Amino acid sequence: MNVIKTDLLDVFILEPKVFGDQRGWFMESWSQREMNKNGLYYNFVQDNQSYSANKGTLRGFHFQKGEASQAKLVRCGRGSVLDVAIDLRKGSPTYIKWVAVELSAENKRQLLIPRGFAHAFLTLTDDVEFLYKADNYYVPQEDRSIIWNDQEIGVQWGIKNPIISEKDANAPIFCNCDADFFYEVKK
Repeated sequence: MNVIKTDLLDVFILEPKVFGDQRGWFMESWSQREMNKNGLYYNFVQDNQSYSANKGTLRGFHFQKGEASQAKLVRCGRGSVLDVAIDLRKGSPTYIKWVAVELSAENKRQLLIPRGFAHAFLTLTDDVEFLYKADNYYVPQEDRSIIWNDQEIGVQWGIKNPIISEKDANAPIFCNCDADFFYEVKK
């Protein structure tokens, strides 16, 4: 597995080794041993999957606060998405900065997003299946969001009118969200 740094501190692109022949292909989508070799220690406890029928569907920005916060390993199993993470950790050198990565069934890339980040994705094709591992269980009362087009954050989505849920349409702007994350320097 190839681990690639992004412009956000502690967020990584994972490129699996893909082995193919006339039958198709095989890859390890997760290996605790490979992650540990790279100094990345996660214990994922929940797998999630979503389906979006139409290109231009935007889901996010979502996060859970406090002890319920989640690290995520995300990938696109069918179709293609623009995946975005925002650093919400006060004191981080990349605080309120974001990174966007195209994840697709074709490129098989994954994005590893630690706790303390908000996450969203925009479907770039119809018929998208999106998969993610989480290192903490979903806790509805700790679920939070930030409006997808927040001016302070300034993500360049390349779309003016995405298909969004009522929850995402009514999400607060960044300065009104109650994110409670702090950056901790690794020793």
